[in-house]
Amino acid sequence: MPKVSVLTPIYNTNPEFLKECIESILNQTFKDFEFLILNDSPDNIEIEKVVKSYNDKRIKYIKNEKNLGISASRNKLLNLAQGEYLAIFDHDDISMPDRLEVEVKYLDANPEIGAVSSWLELFYEKTEIWYAPEFDTDIKKIMTEDCSFFHTASMIRRDILINNNIKYEPYYTPAEDYRLWARLMSITKFYNIQRPLVKYRWFKNNTTNTQAEKMSRAHDAIQIDIINEFPAYRWAFLQMKNRQTIFRLRLFDLIPILKIKNNRVLLFEFIPLFKIKWK
Repeated sequence: MPKVSVLTPIYNTNPEFLKECIESILNQTFKDFEFLILNDSPDNIEIEKVVKSYNDKRIKYIKNEKNLGISASRNKLLNLAQGEYLAIFDHDDISMPDRLEVEVKYLDANPEIGAVSSWLELFYEKTEIWYAPEFDTDIKKIMTEDCSFFHTASMIRRDILINNNIKYEPYYTPAEDYRLWARLMSITKFYNIQRPLVKYRWFKNNTTNTQAEKMSRAHDAIQIDIINEFPAYRWAFLQMKNRQTIFRLRLFDLIPILKIKNNRVLLFEFIPLFKIKWK
């Protein structure tokens, strides 16, 4: 049985993006994994050829007979996975070479943590770092406002999902990841590695942009459920938010020099300098 199952659903993926995605996993420093790639666009022969062009026994290619949608496809991958840990990875992103190694080491050393993720490095049409809080309590406080745990960089203990009968819920697509974390909030603890382990491809045709309205509706429904179930986290989040300072310094009101946001001081608005610690 492999230590890790990497789960990647694909749907009409740009072949060049898919190649970069696949190769970033095959070139990981950590080697004990299976790579499950599920094609939810069964009529797309081109991307099937891309997957089959790799002669690596760790790749397990599955093709749906008909389009099932993202949540059903993710659940199918969960059912097929054999690894102790599940590494979630989207079809047009790039994992840093040590991504699996870092996450496996953290979960092995911290049995109380059920899921680990990291920051994201945006690239392609937009370049910046998306930060995320480090510790469980802060992650859950922010979860009452927004998703503070990046799905495409996450690794989950498989037995937590199995033992609690937790799967992706199609009703909340395309925010099925946010709903998954909401279900896990009362069951386990989260942790974010404090550096990017995945490069997130930002472009006009990714789900974040093409399904923004639908995602917003799903997000609001999940947020209300979280606030109702975890009012203490909501109260703590509002207290934390009141302490935060948002400040921008721009030369001639145009050239970014400094930004303070979420207690972080950023040079040129994207290079982290240090974090402000409140007493």
